[in-house]
Amino acid sequence: MASQVEKFLTAAEEEQIVESIRAAEKLTSGEIRVHLESSCEGKVYDRAQELFHLLKMDNTKQANGILFYLAVDDRKFSVLGDKGIHAHVGDDFWNSIREVMEARFRESEFKNGLIAGIEMAGEKLAAFFPWQEDDVNELPDQISTS
Repeated sequence: MASQVEKFLTAAEEEQIVESIRAAEKLTSGEIRVHLESSCEGKVYDRAQELFHLLKMDNTKQANGILFYLAVDDRKFSVLGDKGIHAHVGDDFWNSIREVMEARFRESEFKNGLIAGIEMAGEKLAAFFPWQEDDVNELPDQISTS
């Protein structure tokens, strides 16, 4: 399934996104993931919720996972945070991330849009869930696909 990612992002762009996830996670106990698939039947938010569970993002110790979900061919995306982080930031924060990402996506700057969103999410996660000595990377940093 890597071909899907390759069509949307080059290998170098994918690595830059993974590096931005790693950089953000060095400051927080939170977990950030990016998931790509070609299309999304139904509502994009509903699919993001389904994937959030399938990717075990709702199993983090502090309920502080954030998923960036993109349906590439459909040009749809969603940003979803678990209840621990959502309790601190609320809907306005998720809307502000989407607005920043959407502005970049309109310019076909998909890598930059994702990185901007990841950086914003990382800053909030670090503020509310700072990195601790005993932190463990609970989820993979690589971009997943389906």
